[in-house]
Amino acid sequence: MDRDGGELQTLHTRFMALRAALSDEIIGQAALVDRLLVALLADGHLLVEGAPGLAKTTAVRALAARLDADFARVQFTPDLLPADLTGTEIWRPQDGRFEFQAGPIFHPLLLADEINRAPAKVQSALLEAMGERQVTVGRQTYRLPELFLVMATQNPIEQEGTFPLPEAQLDRFLMHVRVGYPQADAEARILKLARDRALAHLADAAAPLERMPLALLFQARHAVLDLHMAPAVERYLVELVLASRDARPYDAALAARIAWGASPRGSIALERCARATAWLAGRDFVTPDDVRAVAPDVLRHRVLPSYEATAEGWDGERLVQALLDRVPLP
Repeated sequence: MDRDGGELQTLHTRFMALRAALSDEIIGQAALVDRLLVALLADGHLLVEGAPGLAKTTAVRALAARLDADFARVQFTPDLLPADLTGTEIWRPQDGRFEFQAGPIFHPLLLADEINRAPAKVQSALLEAMGERQVTVGRQTYRLPELFLVMATQNPIEQEGTFPLPEAQLDRFLMHVRVGYPQADAEARILKLARDRALAHLADAAAPLERMPLALLFQARHAVLDLHMAPAVERYLVELVLASRDARPYDAALAARIAWGASPRGSIALERCARATAWLAGRDFVTPDDVRAVAPDVLRHRVLPSYEATAEGWDGERLVQALLDRVPLP
């Protein structure tokens, strides 16, 4: 590794402090906090699905408050236009020229709230940005910030007036995370936190939060990519993705239930997330358990069931779990 052990330990300690701070604010959603950090370290985007009121928006706000980066929130609605997201060119008569006014997509951290409420033409405005980290308006292409993380949310309860995300856009999300209701003890802590915040707001005594410099984040990303992954673990990861495309060597009936498997982008995402998980655990090597831990979130939106399987109640998550049960560990 390029850095000595002391510097890496200090870097890891800073991220553990960030995780603890987020966990204190996002109570009862430990998995969501971990996935936010994994997405940050793996340089990918996050799609979070859950019922209203489960701290999806609060989570990305809390992360933005602790990073030295700007944050923007866009509420996706049926009347939203692509220019509302990317920006547009404004005519300046005093100068006799067009001037580009950047939209919220140029912020390092972007919350796309209820992304499935906007029509396809708005959703497609995110494709180039999420895939290539650039935006093209007219004949001009503009680069996005070095840190660019989209966290999109969607509500699984209300389907009226929504527009399902196309597979091409789903594939650009590093992970698809599902969040559920907190346990009873966590719910009690949430009530106390809400009271404390209300009292602090009335007293106007909110202390400024320590923000992590982006240089440390980029150092951590380098450390994640520098982790050791044994050839056997890498082969297991590849076999898992290959089985999502053709599971006949493991289970012919399962193969018939899969219409489409994960693309090479899925393999890359699975490796990056497994590395980030291992690094957050304080190890300098990746294990098969790291791959298995993130596989459901990385692959559930990339493995599509056949029509017959859908009629039988199968979805991407159940298919991925079946693959994990059948592909042997190294």
